[in-house]
Amino acid sequence: MKALVWHGKSDIRCESVRDPILEDSRDAIIRVTACAICGSDLHIFDGMIPEMHHGDVLGHETMGEVVDVGKDAGDLKVGDRVVVPFTIACGECFFCRNGFHSGCERTNPDHAKAERLWGHSPAGLFGYSHLLGGYAGGQAEYLRVPYANVGPVKVPEQLTDEQALFLSDIFPTGYMAAEFCNIQPGQTIAIWGCGPVGQMAIRSAFLLGAERVIAIDTVPERLALAEAGGAETINFRTEDVYPRIQDLTAGRGADGCIDAVGTEPDTWSGVDAVVDRIKTATFLGTDRPHVLRQAIMCCRNFGTVSIVGVYGGLLDKIPMGSAINRGLTFRMAQTPVQHYLPMLMDRIVKGDIDPSFVITHRATLEEGPELYKTFRDKRDGCIKVVMKP
Repeated sequence: MKALVWHGKSDIRCESVRDPILEDSRDAIIRVTACAICGSDLHIFDGMIPEMHHGDVLGHETMGEVVDVGKDAGDLKVGDRVVVPFTIACGECFFCRNGFHSGCERTNPDHAKAERLWGHSPAGLFGYSHLLGGYAGGQAEYLRVPYANVGPVKVPEQLTDEQALFLSDIFPTGYMAAEFCNIQPGQTIAIWGCGPVGQMAIRSAFLLGAERVIAIDTVPERLALAEAGGAETINFRTEDVYPRIQDLTAGRGADGCIDAVGTEPDTWSGVDAVVDRIKTATFLGTDRPHVLRQAIMCCRNFGTVSIVGVYGGLLDKIPMGSAINRGLTFRMAQTPVQHYLPMLMDRIVKGDIDPSFVITHRATLEEGPELYKTFRDKRDGCIKVVMKP
């Protein structure tokens, strides 16, 4: 089959690789009908994610049609149209039973590597590093889905692939980011990053009752899409974010602040961001937490900082004195997609939201390597790429 394959920093190729087969009675094989490039895939593209191996198949936003199924894969059958959560969960361990599927204790065969770095291992993920299982991803013609009795969810006939695809990751992630803020009527939520997850967080914050959303970015197309969703925007290249948020909130600060950027903010977004970039380039640091620092400083006393941007290692110079003295709450996670997916599917069916609004580029797998560059460099108005193998 054809697939997008990692060969090193900035080196992704469309190649022929071995077709997946059933390896366990709970497996399913799907023929991929739609997949997407995620912002967190760019961290792989930029060489920020460790334990990538030459030949790894990428991608964790995937849906398609079941073409083969193991005898213990629940009620799935050949021909079912499904969307696949990016988190791989067993459905039986302590964390799965409590709705924390992204903390599954059983699905990361490389858990010892993760434990050395993080203390404990999260769940395995599709197409995302051998720290997280080394599972082949879904930017391919076919995908093996382990624990298919837990993961894939059938898609109603009335929904298109483009409406359902983002239930695999960015819609649940954006919704969770907003939900973490415990939004109350009349509140103001500030969101750093108007990429796909940030756009979903904007719409989700309003769905959950926010009165105002302030969105921070610098790319004109992203800011325009945020404004189309009802957000007030700040261009961090032309305005100083902290005093602007103070002005917009009568000096109190935002009730909730969402970091939807993570480890790769714009290098020129602040002096500290430049220093972070130098540290990572010279192997004196692992991550660049400019956005997290700013979110902490902009959050009101006893507010919430919600973190869904990807970080991988150790963060420098986080203003914990500000956080502890002002009573901030931090909430963060890899999204337990299985927990959110059925409810958010219902939201789409009811017409509360159509996640396909975020798509700007449609392509084939063969066009994928070039579109990784387009997406990374924010060229051609690129906000979200969907590929149809």
